[in-house]
Amino acid sequence: MRKATGGLAAIAFGLGFAGLVAAPIALVAHLKEGLPEAVREKSVLSHARALQRRIVTLDSHVDIPPDYTKVPEHDPGRLTGMQVDLPKMHRGGMDAAFFIVYVGQGPRTPEGYEAAKDAALLKFTAIRRMAEELYPDEIELGVRAQDVARIHASGKKAALIGIENGYVIGKDISLLEKYYDLGARYMTLAHIGHNDICDSSIPLSHLGDAEIEHGGLSAFGREVVAEMNRLGMMVDVSHISRDAMMEALRVSAAPVIASHSAVSVLGNHPRNLSDEQMEALARTGGVMQVVAFSAYVKVDAARAAEERGLRSRVARAAGDAHFSYIKHGKLPAFVNGMKEIGQRYDRASLEEFVDHIDHAVKVMGIDHVGISSDFGGGGGVKGWDNAAETVNVTAELIRRGYSDADIEKLWGGNLLRVWGEVEEVAMRLAERQEAGADAQTGEEDFLPEEESIAPAEHALGPNGG
Repeated sequence: MRKATGGLAAIAFGLGFAGLVAAPIALVAHLKEGLPEAVREKSVLSHARALQRRIVTLDSHVDIPPDYTKVPEHDPGRLTGMQVDLPKMHRGGMDAAFFIVYVGQGPRTPEGYEAAKDAALLKFTAIRRMAEELYPDEIELGVRAQDVARIHASGKKAALIGIENGYVIGKDISLLEKYYDLGARYMTLAHIGHNDICDSSIPLSHLGDAEIEHGGLSAFGREVVAEMNRLGMMVDVSHISRDAMMEALRVSAAPVIASHSAVSVLGNHPRNLSDEQMEALARTGGVMQVVAFSAYVKVDAARAAEERGLRSRVARAAGDAHFSYIKHGKLPAFVNGMKEIGQRYDRASLEEFVDHIDHAVKVMGIDHVGISSDFGGGGGVKGWDNAAETVNVTAELIRRGYSDADIEKLWGGNLLRVWGEVEEVAMRLAERQEAGADAQTGEEDFLPEEESIAPAEHALGPNGG
């Protein structure tokens, strides 16, 4: 019988045979260390694929074009040039996604509000058409947090709906319930440019924005947050100003999310979150979905200037005053221009993207971080540039030592927990309202003081539970 040698001998003699059998992870890890790199990499990818078959892999932000489901090149059931379609989701192991009802900021006039509402309804119709009419055997609309696990167990993909930019409600708060009934389960309070709800992290000078308009949330914005809490719709603070975000955390009765943000310490961009913001988000039980948007992951001033110039030229050539990734992102002039820029500047890599995840986990804790792509809206990094490459993210997390349980949290477990907590707060609010009506007292304090649902940290505790 050959003697154990080297590190294996140390494990064997240190643990004894019984200990060796009881510690297979240590043995497997040691064996992997001794494998050639190509063999180790194959093992990592095999592990990643097997893990993704067991867990729900959820991308919290996927944009869609205005003609989604209406033309062959934007048919989600076909293999298309879009970064996310059903064939790519199947290939990469992406199980669920929030498909986004995005409308860019426009004039705050009756005509502007009406146009924004119409644009939003068009996208709601398209997402529901995909799931309910075109491909019901492959993808199903989820409207509750618990739906996602059920749909995944059935072998189908889960389509979820988020709104990007509260501009779509204008000044009509009743539209929130209409959009909720259509399936919206989160809403980003603002996008680029201030609106009637709050200040954006990036004002739009061509719309007359000052650097600061509301100083955080407006009075209407506070009403919007309260109504979202009542409905059970997650409040999304990506894109909004630092003061607006911190105020949203204070006034929301439920934990909030940042559906697609990166970290500012690694990318100094106004869209990214500071450690202070991330710590506050975690304290109130929320979750930050780290975004794979190259320009936020790796901030390069020279490249950014060239890209701004390209976007401006492409938009003008199309007869538009301003560029939209959704409208102009697939035009040959933009695609070819980006290729030329890409030859001179490196895009952010998958490894650099996961650096942002690492930092968020370090600051916030593993229970408050998730993953998003912003595919279809400018997102993507080298190594994760479409849904078919989703397994690469899981593999990189494995390489960095994240456990299977941690990866499950990052790939949707944390976000689904917060969504469930938002639903619980809505139920408590409804019970409170009903009890108050039954008592005909109009009082708001029938619950014990410690169960008050004013700020989120009182509603659900410091960890959301």
